[in-house]
Amino acid sequence: MKKEWFFDRFCGTQIAVYAEDGNILEAAFERCGSAELTGNIYKGKVCNLLPGMQAAFVSCGLEKNCYLPLAEGAALFTSYDGAGNAVCAPDLKEGDEILVQIVKPPRGTKGAKVTCDLSFVGKTLIYLPQTDFLGISRKITDEAVRGRLLKEADKLREKGAGFIVRTAAENADRRHLKIESEYLKRVWRSVQAVAQTAKAGDVVYQEYDLPMRVMRDGLGSGITHIYVGERATYEKIVQLARLRPDLSERAVTLYADGRSMFRVHGIAGQLRMLAERTVPLGNGGYLVIDTTEAMTVIDVNTGKFVGDSDLESTVLAVNLAAAREIARQVRLRNIGGLVAVDFIDMTQEEHRAAVDAALTEALFPDRAKCRVAPMGDMCVTMFTRKRTNIGAADFFLQPCRRCAGKGASHSDTYLSILIRSDIADRFADDYMAAIVDCSAEFMKNLLFGRYLSEEARGIWRDKRVYLIPHADWQYDKFSVRGDNAAVLTLPDGAQLLY
Repeated sequence: MKKEWFFDRFCGTQIAVYAEDGNILEAAFERCGSAELTGNIYKGKVCNLLPGMQAAFVSCGLEKNCYLPLAEGAALFTSYDGAGNAVCAPDLKEGDEILVQIVKPPRGTKGAKVTCDLSFVGKTLIYLPQTDFLGISRKITDEAVRGRLLKEADKLREKGAGFIVRTAAENADRRHLKIESEYLKRVWRSVQAVAQTAKAGDVVYQEYDLPMRVMRDGLGSGITHIYVGERATYEKIVQLARLRPDLSERAVTLYADGRSMFRVHGIAGQLRMLAERTVPLGNGGYLVIDTTEAMTVIDVNTGKFVGDSDLESTVLAVNLAAAREIARQVRLRNIGGLVAVDFIDMTQEEHRAAVDAALTEALFPDRAKCRVAPMGDMCVTMFTRKRTNIGAADFFLQPCRRCAGKGASHSDTYLSILIRSDIADRFADDYMAAIVDCSAEFMKNLLFGRYLSEEARGIWRDKRVYLIPHADWQYDKFSVRGDNAAVLTLPDGAQLLY
């Protein structure tokens, strides 16, 4: 089986995609210059206390004040087996300056959620400098291994502090755990030093950017190849690959073809599907995915699948296929929070149990914590999934301009990426000029956002890209063509890209 990672950076966005035998299983997106906030530590100022809610609001220099629950304690670490006591901020009063860490980024109208129980993540350990908690990943199932790792982690912690042993530590030895624990303790000491002179609202610790987080947390085992479409990212990944005994430096390739890397490897079309509501199943059935402020609702439909025997068997086959695809889609789209799945009605209890088991099994490999509730008589299953970073919908879509935000349309970033790929194809076909027809409104935003400025200054500096605005085109309509004429005849309003 081919297990491949793809990393690229363009149009102000970093993208990481994981695929097995050409089928993508994981995709992550991050806007350059605005790295994922989760994990960042701020020196905040308490601006409002809510005794009735046992919570406070803390100003951390972000657009919205952060929400700090005061009685959450070790509930933050319930996704791991372990025991201990967390110490949240005691006896706070308005105006106090405290260190807080973001555990949920801001989304929509809600500010970020923060905690005073700080944590520092390594590949095999999570260090909890102010939390008396010793835990281990539930995905390490061998009792002898669990006992050994917990004993080693307990030796490494000081009084009042704690460690969580991560899944990646299953084969780690004592020396590796000690080296990593000492490194994480040094990071904590440096944060304390920075915090002494920092002002309220300052960042005192910043989490790694997307490619580095993937290399640390989510690369997985048995990776056959890593393709990188941007040189600076390639050089960082090569350096990290040298530190991993399970990954050869030769497995990392800088993709240098002029065409879009994702198109060449058959990934672009799969990524495009992440912006669609409807997801086809291999047997002719399909899913409809709708996200609201409170939850995500997934509807399962038989579609063109009519089965081979009786209705109950047909419905069971569709629901089993849907359970596996739902687990894949929530991971791909990074759907977080509460998810409600309306499976097709089944009359037999054993069939409902089989679908529940299939969904639970398919969700198990997901690194994000998932919890599935038993299916009810109405064949609706509810489960929760922890959000880990920006969702695909937030990346691909934006509020619709024509209906005052009641609907959604393709985002400027996503449209710029599609146009970039088409321009790259025209230049790879030996055209010297590319002509982009698009809506006048999008052209204005494309130029203002400078989504293609790096390419214009770099790999396209010897080429020409012309933008032609159309006042009557829909916002997301565009076309790209190549031209080699020495003199181009273009309409009024045409503009050279940057």
